[in-house]
Amino acid sequence: MDFIFEQIRVGGDRNFGYLVGDRAAGVGALIDPSYDPEMLVERATDQGLTVEVIINTHGHPDHTNGNRRAMEITGAPLAAHPSAASSPDIELEDGSSLGLGSLTLRFLHVPGHSEDHLLVHLAEQRVAITGDLLFVGKIGGTGTEEAARREYESLNRVLEELPDDTTVWPGHDYGCRPSSTIALEKIMNPFLQCEGFEDFFQLKKDWPTFKERHGLK
Repeated sequence: MDFIFEQIRVGGDRNFGYLVGDRAAGVGALIDPSYDPEMLVERATDQGLTVEVIINTHGHPDHTNGNRRAMEITGAPLAAHPSAASSPDIELEDGSSLGLGSLTLRFLHVPGHSEDHLLVHLAEQRVAITGDLLFVGKIGGTGTEEAARREYESLNRVLEELPDDTTVWPGHDYGCRPSSTIALEKIMNPFLQCEGFEDFFQLKKDWPTFKERHGLK
């Protein structure tokens, strides 16, 4: 098995799409093929992969607007959380797995930023595609205190379950680098250093001021 993994800038608000594949088996998956799905399909073709499935980390339009075109080009089914508005062909519950050649993609339901949010974990390869749950140095936005609490719980679950050497691959290029690790985020991400939910929620409310004070964009 030759593991293929590409982080692809697709446009939008610094969005990332992803190509994951097994070169020996000749199969791949597209993750969040928004804005420029043709480019992701082209990369799969260049790598000699047949796209077997299209996966959404969550249902926000900036991650799903390329679904239909990607499905038209590849004929692949759509996989997402059962609550996704896209009515996926393959429903991915918490703990679900998908086989992709010799690869195993495991899914964690991590609500907060959106109710249908999934994290894609390839344990053997130490890869986590975190969507809009966890960015480099930042986290996803939430609209209510209840959603923020769910996000806080989801983040803590990820920190507990994923090894420190897991690489973090977010849905947007919002940080000082395009990827990170769980270990680095524990050290550098201010939201992951909060002592409890109240501190976490206060930081979310104070985030514009915090960013200005620390020279963040």
